[in-house]
Amino acid sequence: MGEFTTTIEHRLDQAYQSLREARSTGDDYLADTLTAEIEDLRRLADDHGVPLTC
Repeated sequence: MGEFTTTIEHRLDQAYQSLREARSTGDDYLADTLTAEIEDLRRLADDHGVPLTC
């Protein structure tokens, strides 16, 4: 696995964890921001042919 793939997966893991925390505390703005970040990271992975397991 390349460094790019590892970085994307790591950032996605962090974003999903932060999203769960934001939702559990009722922080809708942060949840929206993190959802957008996740979408961007998934799009970036797709554009570069990075297979995602999550």
